[in-house]
Parts: sequence; C-alpha cells; structure tokens
Amino acid sequence: MSRLSTAAALLATALVTVGLTAPGAPAPTASAAPTVHRVLFDNSKAETAGNADWIISTAQPDPLAQNAHPTADKDWTGALSSWGVALQQTGEYSLKTLPPGGAFTFGTANPLDLANFDTVVIDEPNIKFTADEKAALMHFVQNGGGLFLISDHTMSDRNNDGIDSPEIINDLFTDNGVDNSDPFGFSVDLANVHNENPRAVEDPSDPVLHGPFGTVTGSIIRDGTTMTLHPDANPTVKGIVYRPGSSGNTGAFFVTSTFGDGRIAAWGDSSPPDDDTGQPHNNLHDGWNDPAGTNAALALNATAWLSKA
Repeated sequence: MSRLSTAAALLATALVTVGLTAPGAPAPTASAAPTVHRVLFDNSKAETAGNADWIISTAQPDPLAQNAHPTADKDWTGALSSWGVALQQTGEYSLKTLPPGGAFTFGTANPLDLANFDTVVIDEPNIKFTADEKAALMHFVQNGGGLFLISDHTMSDRNNDGIDSPEIINDLFTDNGVDNSDPFGFSVDLANVHNENPRAVEDPSDPVLHGPFGTVTGSIIRDGTTMTLHPDANPTVKGIVYRPGSSGNTGAFFVTSTFGDGRIAAWGDSSPPDDDTGQPHNNLHDGWNDPAGTNAALALNATAWLSKA
C-alpha cells in the first residue's frame, strides 16, 4: 500500500472514531441555506405625510444602512419598524423601501422593480397610482406576487391633494388597465369606524390566522374602515376578521384573495401595525402591542402567506 493510500485509510479510521462519519456513509454536505423572501415596503405615496409614519426605517432603500443587526424596534426609525425588525430577525427575509420619488414598475432594469420582490406592502397611500403603476401592480400579482394593502378611514387625506387611501385603493381595483372587472373581489368602504375591536373567524385551516408567527384572535380599529366582499366577481375572496356583529360580505376588516398566480391581503386601518416608535413629533398609537388585538401575528402571518414562505 502506498503512503498516500495508508494516510487516507488512517484519516477515514480517525473520522469514524471521533464520530464525524460512519463506515460506508457518504461525506457530510452543508445544509441548504434558507430561502430569502423579498419584501418591498412603499414610501413613494406620501406614507409619512401629516401625522403618518408608515415606514420601516428612515434609511431608504436599505434599512440595514441604519442598523445592520437590529434587535429592537427602535434600532430602525419608523412606525412600522417593529414589523420590519421582526421579519429581519428571522433571517428569512430581505427588506427594501421604495423611497419618495420612486415609482412601481414591473419587468424593467429598475433595481427596485417589483419583479425583484415576492411581496409589496403599501400602507395608507396618499398619492394616486399612475396608470403605469397600476398596470405594474396588477401584472406583479398576476405573475405570482403578493400585494398587501392597508387603508385608513374616509376623509383621511393627509397630504391634502384631494384623494385618500380608500379612494386610491378602489381606483386601483376599477381602473388599472389590466382587469377592471373587480379583479380581487372586494372594495374598500368609504366609512369611518372610530373605536372597535374586530374578531377573527373560526377557521383553523387559515394560514393567516394560524401561521408561523402565532394565532390571530382579532384586531383593532382606531378610526378605520371596512371592506365589502364581491364573491361573484372573485370566488377566492375571503373575510377573516370582522367588525363585531358582522359576517359574510359586509363589515370585513381583514380580507384575503388571489388573482392569477398571486395573492392579496387588505387591512382596514393603519393603526394596528403602528408601533408608536416613529419619527419625533408624530402622534402615534401602539397598535402592534395593543392587547385588544393580535396585530403583530396578523401582519407577520399575512406577510409570510403573501410571500409564499
């Protein structure tokens, strides 16, 4: 036996002895890296106008520029920082922000193009989407993307441009140039519900209510709105959280649906994901930790479902 063969045999014997491998076993291989789910949070539609602060960080587009290893919500600045930090800490999400002046595109060389993401979160938009943006959002969902829309109450025009989030979201549904026939199967009500605690439906199989971040029992409305379902237009539409005393097609506060290969989730108020840790001088509300709802689990489970995590 050559010296090389003898050395190889001695090495194999040593590995078996210390338990690193077993006789006849294949060589150990590295475990596969977790799939990274890419989420784009929007700040191109005046999400910080007035008293709003619906951003995960003031560092945009990359929140890691503010703190690359966040461990608490205040490591990033924004009223959605708890949402962003919670996703970042899993190691399974990559987060970016579409900054002011940006625009939604699909299938372009833009590094923040929707084709580069699994989910986009649009929390209380206060600027109307352009025709090109509406088409981009529709094609994004059609081709497998996740769209998370958060509305606020009627007459919530924070930047005083004559249109508010319920109207902006409904305009996306009815005048997008791709499918104007109620494609998602619901509309946002032009209403203002002041102070209620909606409850989740009983559905143990629902992946948003019973997801990787916990069980959802309900949410909160602190001046928000609801949605009306149109299952005749899209039979996949589903209300999973409702105002007290409501059910069926009216009074839905959290809605899910599908369109093409993609998924949609909609929330009727911007207060639930607000964590009260935004920029100075904003009068915010800690809905994220409000004991009247399980808003953190609802936001995070929905993000996972939309991202097909």
